[in-house]
Amino acid sequence: MNKIIALLFFLILPIITYPQNDVEVLVEYMTGSFSSEEQAEKDSGYFNIELEMVKIWKDRTDGSWIYIEQAVAESKDKPYRQRVYQIKQRDDGKIESIVYSIPEPLRFAGDYKKEFPLLRLTSDSLLIREGCEVVLYRADDGYFEGGTIDKNCSSDLRDASYATSEVMIDKDKMITRDRGFDENGNQVWGATEGGYIFKKKLNRFQKR
Repeated sequence: MNKIIALLFFLILPIITYPQNDVEVLVEYMTGSFSSEEQAEKDSGYFNIELEMVKIWKDRTDGSWIYIEQAVAESKDKPYRQRVYQIKQRDDGKIESIVYSIPEPLRFAGDYKKEFPLLRLTSDSLLIREGCEVVLYRADDGYFEGGTIDKNCSSDLRDASYATSEVMIDKDKMITRDRGFDENGNQVWGATEGGYIFKKKLNRFQKR
């Protein structure tokens, strides 16, 4: 009898799953292919943007690392934004997404398709965007939301003095709102009516 119980335990053990922590859930929500096509079709004030987010450097122990590419759908091979995010749990229980820029980023355009993205890039060659980290918390309904802190993220794009980012991340969509402001607090770039709504695409490995 003891042998039978031991055998059953051995067979059942591999299917036991452990609860994910919030960082693991957030990274799962963030990774994948996203599109704002549905929003762009309904509102001409928004472009059809494609967003690719993949995990990189999976053997690292200093948080989860994600590579992102963002491009207009008609110019997918020429992304206008390429970043690396480092996702870490903070001591206060919130989650911090540290933002890095990539030197000469276009040389890595399309790397999200590879089995090992950014394999030729090391973390010490990244440029941290001081003050641009996004702080998130998990809402009671399970989604994540947050943004940058105050006016800490400097920007000189289109005469801006600083930029802000607001984000809501759920299992099937991501809403992002990036805006630039001049020194007087006037918005000089970014969507004025609300954030971009990126719906997660399904592939053959994903189910609703």
